[in-house]
Amino acid sequence: MTRKTALLAGVAAALIGPGAAIAACLQPAEKTAFDVRALQSQLMVVALTCQQQDDYNNFVRRHMNELNNAQRGVTSYHRRVHGAQHQRQLDLYITNLANSQMQAGITRGSFFCREQAPLFQMAMQANTREELANLAVQRQIPQPLGAEPCPATPQRQQGTTQARTQSQPQRPSNPQAQPQRQANAQPQRQASQQAQPASATR
Repeated sequence: MTRKTALLAGVAAALIGPGAAIAACLQPAEKTAFDVRALQSQLMVVALTCQQQDDYNNFVRRHMNELNNAQRGVTSYHRRVHGAQHQRQLDLYITNLANSQMQAGITRGSFFCREQAPLFQMAMQANTREELANLAVQRQIPQPLGAEPCPATPQRQQGTTQARTQSQPQRPSNPQAQPQRQANAQPQRQASQQAQPASATR
């Protein structure tokens, strides 16, 4: 465990520098992708540290689609933020992620495997990518990315449309009005027709 940690720490130290770009905010789908990726990395660290490789392989087989989607989301974020440097920044993130989780394991010492062992079972019970992401948040899995979720966009247009709809007066419909007019008109015509013969006889 010490050798692996030292190796990861050395790689991370070589890659981290003052020129690292400031992380942009995360869209909701990107936030989910990063949480799932952090969960996968944590389980990989647990598998290597606690000799649970079979459990990790079962996890990957069960959630292959969710893990692939998460990886695409993480890659897409780095491409959006870093452009041509996205691959280097992606590799840097993955290295820092594993290193931070290894450091957390060292801090817990002999308690680490005991505390993290149930994580595999909990991950296997998840059915969706969102459930995996929620598990990562609930377990407070280390996440070195400094980006915050993007603020929600106010739905002004939707509110304006609703206000206009409510402000327009609704005209009451009276489908019986027109038939009543026609019904009232016919007796008047008949009455006028009956009046003509009467005047002729006079």
